[in-house]
Amino acid sequence: MLRKKPRFGEKLQQLLASRNWFLAVKRLYKKRSLILAALLFVLSIAVPPVVAQVSLSTPIAQTQPDTSSLVKQGNRLYNLGQFEEAAQIWQQAADAFAAQGNRLNQAMALSNLSLTYQQLSDWERAKEAIANSLNILQTLEKTQEQQRILAQTLDIQGQLQQKIGRSQAALETWQQAVDLYANIGGSNGETISQINQAQAMQDLGLYPRACKTLLKTLELDEQECQISDTQIETLKQELLEAQPSEIREAKARGLRSLGNVLRVIGSLKQSQQVLLSSLEIAQSWNSPQDESKAWLNLGNTERALAKRAQELQDTKQASTYAENALANYQKAAVSPTIKIQAQLNQLELLIEKARWQEAQELSSQIQELLAEFPVSRGAIYVKINLARNLVCLIQKNPYCLRQQESEERSSSSPLDEQSYLEVIQLLQTAVEEAKKLDDKRSQSYAVGLLGQLYENLGEREKAKEYTEQALKEAWQSQASDLIYQWQWQLGRLLAAQGKLKEAIAAYRQAVKTLQSLRNDLVAINPEIQFTFRESVEPVYREYVGLLLQPQGTAQASQENLKQAREAIDSLQLAELENFFQLICLDAQPVVIDQVTDKNDPTAAIIYPILLTDRFEIILKLPQQPALRHYTTPIDARQKVERILERLAQSLTQRNSQETLPLAQQVYDWLLRDVSKDLTSNVKTLVFVLDSPLRNIPMAVLHDGQKYLVEKYGIALTPGLQLLDPQPLERGELRALAAGLTEARGRFPALKYVADELAQVRSRVSSSVELFNREFTNAAFQNQINALPFPVVHLATHGQFSSQAEATFILTWDGQLDVNQLNDLLRSRDPSRTDPIELLVLSACETLTGDKKAALGLAGVAVRAGARSTLATLWSVNDEATAFLMGQFYEALKNPTVTKAEALRRAQLALLENSKFDRPHFWAPYVLVGNWL
Repeated sequence: MLRKKPRFGEKLQQLLASRNWFLAVKRLYKKRSLILAALLFVLSIAVPPVVAQVSLSTPIAQTQPDTSSLVKQGNRLYNLGQFEEAAQIWQQAADAFAAQGNRLNQAMALSNLSLTYQQLSDWERAKEAIANSLNILQTLEKTQEQQRILAQTLDIQGQLQQKIGRSQAALETWQQAVDLYANIGGSNGETISQINQAQAMQDLGLYPRACKTLLKTLELDEQECQISDTQIETLKQELLEAQPSEIREAKARGLRSLGNVLRVIGSLKQSQQVLLSSLEIAQSWNSPQDESKAWLNLGNTERALAKRAQELQDTKQASTYAENALANYQKAAVSPTIKIQAQLNQLELLIEKARWQEAQELSSQIQELLAEFPVSRGAIYVKINLARNLVCLIQKNPYCLRQQESEERSSSSPLDEQSYLEVIQLLQTAVEEAKKLDDKRSQSYAVGLLGQLYENLGEREKAKEYTEQALKEAWQSQASDLIYQWQWQLGRLLAAQGKLKEAIAAYRQAVKTLQSLRNDLVAINPEIQFTFRESVEPVYREYVGLLLQPQGTAQASQENLKQAREAIDSLQLAELENFFQLICLDAQPVVIDQVTDKNDPTAAIIYPILLTDRFEIILKLPQQPALRHYTTPIDARQKVERILERLAQSLTQRNSQETLPLAQQVYDWLLRDVSKDLTSNVKTLVFVLDSPLRNIPMAVLHDGQKYLVEKYGIALTPGLQLLDPQPLERGELRALAAGLTEARGRFPALKYVADELAQVRSRVSSSVELFNREFTNAAFQNQINALPFPVVHLATHGQFSSQAEATFILTWDGQLDVNQLNDLLRSRDPSRTDPIELLVLSACETLTGDKKAALGLAGVAVRAGARSTLATLWSVNDEATAFLMGQFYEALKNPTVTKAEALRRAQLALLENSKFDRPHFWAPYVLVGNWL
């Protein structure tokens, strides 16, 4: 008789019974190893022991220990790292002060006792000691000394709260300490508490807030988390010129913390420079611990640079950065705490590079080192991240840690249940240890990952149970960055069970949570961070897919269509905020429907979105409240993306034979069905393009007889919202025109720019030109400030990229990135109400190989503050551009012609010119924003 195969849960129980990890940890813990169980977030500021002034006027009985001696001895033992002995001395000191009735110094000794117990990871005694200290302090008169001891005690309490995972409470506690220091004039303590606050903000995912706090504390410019090279160098020299003191050490650690924040918000080069300065300071001060932390953080930044280079398809640069990161991790091995974090990051990098043998050996080393760690939040995160990496090792899959859309998850190969028992056990251990610390956030993370693992194993009920538990813990810890992930996970599970309404509700909540994060949308804790495309974008796409999924014979309702359109808009806005790492639209917007219904009844709006198995298109016709919906099945999303990439590549070539058939294929996907409902009064098509489509000019789509531009004016908008759209005032058109004809560095000469500027000059009422050497950053700003120019025309090299720092225009004396351009264009007198109506960037191009390069164009359009932006998607013949611009401005002189129609007429003029009739010449020009 065949024996029945035990269920997966039963096998897990058998394993747990045979190998009890908790007993092993408990035995190790009883040995009281002096290994410091600091947090994985190795940047927290260590608060020195509190020392109150022992009153010499107080008589000390001969039978009592010498309290002054005890205080000195406790400090000495603590600084030597002899924490068990120090704890005994601080307890003796507290008892001695209590016997004397010296309540203030008793509170001081108890605070130091708590700090010492924290180093021993004895959390219950640490909590008891700090609670007793605070209780005593609250009963004492508010003297200067009492307030100083209270502030320092709150500092120590904040450290304890952060270490056991209560970062929100720590943030509030450190704010109380800052207020106390400010009242008593304790600037050093205030600085330390502010830097600690910034660390708590990072734990909570509030990176922009942390950045501003650090910049302010370090006395640097806090404008939008930007720091100049000069400021970094000045602060470094200040710290190098003197031996470390308490405040200098705090500032040096704050500088390192700033380097981490800059990495997370995407300022990678600045992060690299700040961390190199931090390393130099640590080496100068002969501080191996701080030097090791700097190497660890530098490794993290080099790794982020490698990922960015890979996204831009710069394989050589990506490999160089990755090897640098591995080398840096290997140098970060001073203490076991830092070493294990460095090894963990090194392991993940080896897995990404599919170096399986090295990864397997390193994972064994990490597990051996981890066995020596007592229970702490840091050890919990090591277990969680190790578990995630072990999954990849088992699967031999470098990408297994990435979130993927549902179809890709469901199509993955079956998993071997037996292989995952050790991983599940590791996560279960992390859960139990998080419970001991009452660390809801860590508990939520570990339980949620258990849910994800059971989801992949196909045990959906168990996965749902774990996910709901994780969601509950995330709510209790106010961890929005975890809440949305578990809401998303719950939505996937419900959808897989066919519970469509419940799944939609879960996805809706996930989207709302993401929207509530706003500035901190992608500032997920670095220990669990995914890229935007992996952790945010699929939530919106899967949500739209569910909303538009037919239920039986019924099509999607109008309510679902509206919600889907709002989700598309939210995704567009989220991408822009991810691009800039700040909120883009602060002004009150005008919904685009109002424009088509009132200002331009000839414009239809089209929203195409690419899902895993189909295109979904929503159409808004002018003056018709009901939305229309179309579905086009596709073989696979990846296949469609490859076709779109081929089309984009073919357009950059003058005589590609692929362009026409590919343009017809995309037309069939997006517009074949839609075109049947476009009435004769529709003259303009406004596209809200999904990211895979943005590198394709819609003008080139072909219905088999004509290009789209031959029938309609075409415009793009980053979302449903426009900023106060108004028709262009044609009476007195004034332009600021600037351009370069001479070669600058790697950029070749543009010999027809002079002709292009002449075309502008001849067709506008008045203009100012900045030409070649005159076109400097300073001269450009002066002219912007001098007069109101409705049109700013820049004929110069430029580049659009999915990275803000790689999106720029070229001037005579350098480059203006998208943020600098924004600063210049918005630097005019704030009392002036005249906006820039039209920004023309005539020689810019999308970065080759960057699939989302056109995001930079949308970013420029939004951040420049111009109502409309006209730009080129690839580098084209500047003679053709000069001709087109002449035609464009000529058409604009007619007050009845919209910008979209003016561009259409100019493109048709090129198309009808045998010299420039191929799409390569006339198709790259796109109008973004207000088309009126």
